[in-house]
Amino acid sequence: MRIEGKEYRTIWFENNVVKIIDQTKLPHRFIIKELKTVNDAINAIKVMEVRGAPLIGGTAAYGLALAAQENSNSEFIKKSAEELIKSRPTAINLKWAVDRMIKKLSGINSDQILDVALNEAKEICDEDEKFCENIGINGLKIIEEIYSKKKDTVNILTHCNAGWLATINWGTATSPIYHANKKGIPVHVWVDETRPRNQGANLTSYELNEEEIPNTIIADNTGGILMQRGEVDLCIVGTDRTLSNGDVCNKIGTYLKALAAHDNSVPFYVALPSSTIDWDIKDAKDIPIEERSSEELSHVEGVDENNEIKKILIYPSKSKAMNLAFDVTPAKYVTGLITEKGISKASTESLKKLFNK
Repeated sequence: MRIEGKEYRTIWFENNVVKIIDQTKLPHRFIIKELKTVNDAINAIKVMEVRGAPLIGGTAAYGLALAAQENSNSEFIKKSAEELIKSRPTAINLKWAVDRMIKKLSGINSDQILDVALNEAKEICDEDEKFCENIGINGLKIIEEIYSKKKDTVNILTHCNAGWLATINWGTATSPIYHANKKGIPVHVWVDETRPRNQGANLTSYELNEEEIPNTIIADNTGGILMQRGEVDLCIVGTDRTLSNGDVCNKIGTYLKALAAHDNSVPFYVALPSSTIDWDIKDAKDIPIEERSSEELSHVEGVDENNEIKKILIYPSKSKAMNLAFDVTPAKYVTGLITEKGISKASTESLKKLFNK
């Protein structure tokens, strides 16, 4: 996808370093950062220089390649894998990518391990890009159907950033939007601000602007009244972990959007690659929900009158805050799951049939 007219992916290997777009600086600064060690990769995931379940997985894969470049000893790589998995607990893609890398590297000679690791990491990222493209092709059918009936702009609401910045390219929730735009279907996106880190305002709107797709940022609590007014035709969100029964764990606030959509008969779809499906956990209560620093709530960053990025306190200094990063939307509120293999009902039977499980 494009930034200032130039094509980018979110992560790549070049000159013995992994390069990423530092998402903590967007939308005010566009900075390409170099990751030189596995600890650099772990830190980038922890502080959300990279974020979004598929991109976290890709970064973890390249992180193990960096580990192999530092020290091909199997114990070092094993310890690096453990630290990567602990860096952010909720997104299943991270563990999936690390497990896949470790399986690939098992039994490989030390003089070959770096090449094997780099090839596998690149394959994981290339695969995700193709999956996300296919998600867009499959999700496009939903937008086309709405447009064929409405004969006017299709208004889509999304939450957080499930765009190309959250993946390797295309995005999950945004991929159908990008495909619709390329096909000439008029779309407008309601972009949830997505407190506390404002990924919708800072990232989703940013990339939609770069693709010249009309969008409007709204406060997180605005979606309900827009649905009541008939100004939302469709909701599409991403997911950090979806259980085989169709329960969806995604950025905090997703559950409330699903409830509002259900109450107003607005279709609520979740877009995801198969790497985001957790086939093992059966009960949503067992999903590890990340609790992040309360400072993400109490402080905000922005650009001042001198074009300097500043962080300021917006809460009373003595107040406490709790910052749960994710919630779970029960399958009964999900209209369908848009995957690289097609659109599935949010149910065990449908998912197993789609993926031959």
